[in-house]
Amino acid sequence: MKMDIHGGNIYKLQREGKKGIIDYSSNINPLGVPESLKKAIVDNFSLLEKYPDINYVELRENIGNYNKINSENIIVGNGATEVLFLYMKALKPKKVLIVSPTFAEYERALKNIECEIDFFELKEKENFVLDKDEFIKEAKKYNLVVICNPNNPTGNFISKEIIFEINEELEKSDTKIFIDESFIEFIKNWEEKTVAEFKSKNIFILRALTKFFALPGIRLGYGICFDKNIIDEINSKREPWSVNTFADIAGKVILDDKEYIENTYKWIEEERKNFTFSLKEIEKSGKIKVYKTETNFILLKLNTYKAEEFRNKMLEKNILVRDASNFKFLDETFVRLAIKDRERNEKVIKAIKEVL
Repeated sequence: MKMDIHGGNIYKLQREGKKGIIDYSSNINPLGVPESLKKAIVDNFSLLEKYPDINYVELRENIGNYNKINSENIIVGNGATEVLFLYMKALKPKKVLIVSPTFAEYERALKNIECEIDFFELKEKENFVLDKDEFIKEAKKYNLVVICNPNNPTGNFISKEIIFEINEELEKSDTKIFIDESFIEFIKNWEEKTVAEFKSKNIFILRALTKFFALPGIRLGYGICFDKNIIDEINSKREPWSVNTFADIAGKVILDDKEYIENTYKWIEEERKNFTFSLKEIEKSGKIKVYKTETNFILLKLNTYKAEEFRNKMLEKNILVRDASNFKFLDETFVRLAIKDRERNEKVIKAIKEVL
């Protein structure tokens, strides 16, 4: 069976008659949709009779305030994926280096334009940590480098100090940097760690509101850019009204929901620590290797199973895990697990022990 590019397809499994599945292939906040948004949608239901603001002025202002930057530097889109595709069409790089293994959509976006695509390998023997000096040396040969930070699926995070050094060097060769920070809010004190602080014209930052705020069905993402020429080019290519009314409302409401944000910080700090500890206990058996994560998912290497077989065994227990073997540079022994609430995490740990 051909694997879906993004791993687990819960709808396909449901159509095949599999019910009651706990989806650990999807990295979404288990606290669910913020109550503040549910209320705002009900209160503003009549807005469906009107077009949203074609320029999304209030939405961009709210996102700008959230990031402590000017709204003129914000580009909104129908999910982060739309912003990604728009940026690539606007920049039109001829030669691109993607730090991998990573999210498949970067390559797909680049295949829509005429360009040469190469990959910089994060090596398994180095625990998928970026070799800064080797990367700089290689990256100078390219028009654009693509970095996911924190990286999906490895969970590694590159400090802004390292990114600053990389950017200083790459500016000399006129090599642009695209950084996907879609998972950065799951990192403690992320506001102090984002590269948006640099306000560099050389760096484009991609963000998603759907992961942290559990809104994948809404489709709302944004870009942070300090190069007016790129912003103008993106705006000339974007479709009008691509962000729908409910997504527009979401961006105006959820970023001010301090209670939800604080509860999420508390959840991820506790459950990442607890879930990792439980997996590390299993690691002592020699049957898996657990990679350090700084976000809301964990990469595992299986020493006694192939990923497809392990996934199928876990499905028998109504748990869907992400077979990570279709990520570039990962072989058939890798899987990725989301981190969810304590009750479901404990069920998954129990199931893993039984399968192994």
